[in-house]
Amino acid sequence: METPGGTVSAAVREHLRQLCLRDFPCGTGSWNKSRFLPRTWRTWRELIPRDEEAVSPGEETVEALLGLVRSPHSPWALLEGSSAEDRFLRELAIQNPLMLKDTFFYSYFRSLRVVDKQVSLVDKDLLKFLNLEELVLSANQIQEIEAVNLPPTLKVLELYGNEIRSMECLCAAPPPRLQHLGLGHNKLLGPLESLYVTSNHWPNLVSLDLSFNDLTDLQGMMASLGTLCRLRLLVLQGNPLALLPYYRGFTIDSLSQLCVLDDITVSPSEKHQFRGLGRSGDLLARQAQLVVTIGNVKGVQDTSVLDPEPGPQGPFITYSYYVTYDFVEEEEGEESEYGGVLAEIVMPSPSAEQLSEDIPEDVPEEVFEEHEDSAESGLSAQSEEREDSLVSGGSAPLPGVADSAEELAKLRPRRDPRLCPSPGYEMQHTLKDLVPLKAFLLAGTTVTIVEEKILSWPAVLPPVDVPLPAKKGKGEKDKKGKKEKDKKGKDGKDMAGKREKEVAKEQKGSKKKELPKELRQDPPILRVLGSGLVVLEPLLAGEPLVSEVCNFGVIRTLETDRLTSLRDSKNKNKRAKKEKTKPAAAVYDGDYQPQPLTVEVQIQLNQCRTAEEALREFAL
Repeated sequence: METPGGTVSAAVREHLRQLCLRDFPCGTGSWNKSRFLPRTWRTWRELIPRDEEAVSPGEETVEALLGLVRSPHSPWALLEGSSAEDRFLRELAIQNPLMLKDTFFYSYFRSLRVVDKQVSLVDKDLLKFLNLEELVLSANQIQEIEAVNLPPTLKVLELYGNEIRSMECLCAAPPPRLQHLGLGHNKLLGPLESLYVTSNHWPNLVSLDLSFNDLTDLQGMMASLGTLCRLRLLVLQGNPLALLPYYRGFTIDSLSQLCVLDDITVSPSEKHQFRGLGRSGDLLARQAQLVVTIGNVKGVQDTSVLDPEPGPQGPFITYSYYVTYDFVEEEEGEESEYGGVLAEIVMPSPSAEQLSEDIPEDVPEEVFEEHEDSAESGLSAQSEEREDSLVSGGSAPLPGVADSAEELAKLRPRRDPRLCPSPGYEMQHTLKDLVPLKAFLLAGTTVTIVEEKILSWPAVLPPVDVPLPAKKGKGEKDKKGKKEKDKKGKDGKDMAGKREKEVAKEQKGSKKKELPKELRQDPPILRVLGSGLVVLEPLLAGEPLVSEVCNFGVIRTLETDRLTSLRDSKNKNKRAKKEKTKPAAAVYDGDYQPQPLTVEVQIQLNQCRTAEEALREFAL
């Protein structure tokens, strides 16, 4: 005996069994036996129920039995969502149960819906359904179909959500009257699939759904679909070929008889805008373009206010904040992999001027001089580095803190010269391999805000004055030298020495703010401030843009915000004092409501609006 659910016919028999057509209140039994007692030999043979005149004690009337299956509160009621065929069979099993034979079922059913029943085989018993016009076998485990087992009367065939890898099996003996074919959410792959959607196999096809497969050959598919003269409805969204910028226009112009594409009515204006594009298929580049825009980063915590003031021997601490996102990047070969793209500098490292304001005045002037040159070179190098896009080879998540060279090598992405950072970061990605791009859009991208902390130390330690021990006879020599100096007098001072003192006095204030010329830097310490997933599947479903504000929660504290406010107000007061303006307040007033850490992310799939635009932007 066949296992229920393995074949279509077995699943149908199991469904009929679950309808309980031979059990109370259906079928025949003590509840209605008097209706089926024979009156004559002829009626006995024909098994026709007797007209109801009087109900025997202990039996139920037909109306009472029908009420038990129709009432939603009855324990014998059908489950919510049952089909009209199921309700009809239940009532027929009460009114005339003797009709329910195999011959009746095979001639009665015009529509069969076997959904999510673990069916893997379309068996030949399906041919017994003589009048079957609609067959729905969605959400099963079908990999191949023997088309010879499909009833020739079929007009609608739906196989959504199975594991079919090729339409070749269907084309061996396709139902000649088929008008709608649904093969969405399968595993159709390869350019050869376009060979199986011609009028030679489907002469009467009006509607075709091949959505969410892995079809990539747009030009070949349009050449084959153009032979289907009766085709009016087509769904191809969710395929890699639908990611091409000129996909909709090229399809509309190639299939002039099409009325609906991807559930959107084809308008006359669209046909006019894309006129002539279908004849230029060989001239168009087969690549997709996505534009990533990142900006409006808010709620970043200024961690530098918690660091101690640097001494003459350092460390001098700088911070940088980055936004990164995962993206699929093509390699030199055919393979592609996911990579993390360094999107933007959120908050630059402190400038030399700001850093020097926090350094105590007792640091020697030589240290300031060296540190200033080093800081300027470090900032300029950082600016040049950020002009490159950084793409990492792996998609592993960033740990909370990384302080070793090995971890840093994994986290810091490789350079990609296409990135041009700006206050509002925008990056255009062009990809030729569309299948990995579809997989990436299904998975989504992870947006992360990273803090980079770098500790710098003077390469040459500043000199420190150490008093020498006193020697014998030194006092006498000092007295003698002092007498000789007194002889020179105040009028005999060297004018050059006086000038040097004046210059030194003028430069004293500026040198205190200078930084060491040569610095050695420790490996950067990376810390993830927030990370979240951005869903990109709407781009596959036909949406041109995904826009989201990623909210990572509040990371700022009252302590850090108060210290930041005090520092900023101190700097403003210094400038106000120089400019003789009103000083700024440095106190937090009102309720403390810190802003959460957020970043705006937009990813747009480029789509051409006219045939001229497609030829101008994507002509080979």
